[in-house]
Amino acid sequence: MIKGRVIGRIWSTKRIESLPQGALLEVEVEGGVKVIAFDPLGCGDDEQVLITQGSVAAGFFEGFKAPVDALIIGSIDEHM
Repeated sequence: MIKGRVIGRIWSTKRIESLPQGALLEVEVEGGVKVIAFDPLGCGDDEQVLITQGSVAAGFFEGFKAPVDALIIGSIDEHM
């Protein structure tokens, strides 16, 4: 898992059919690297999130293959 902070939204009026409903968010991870992650949770700007990548992210979707390489899997309520 990778920790990051939502810094923006990616708007797309055209999407392939195999991409499920959800938002595409720009997330800044440690080191200042920016990642576009699929968000099924409804996270907001400046929210701290947990991301998984690769086959684990794509394997989240049951019954079909989604072209997702980065997936937000959690929202961090508090960092201790």
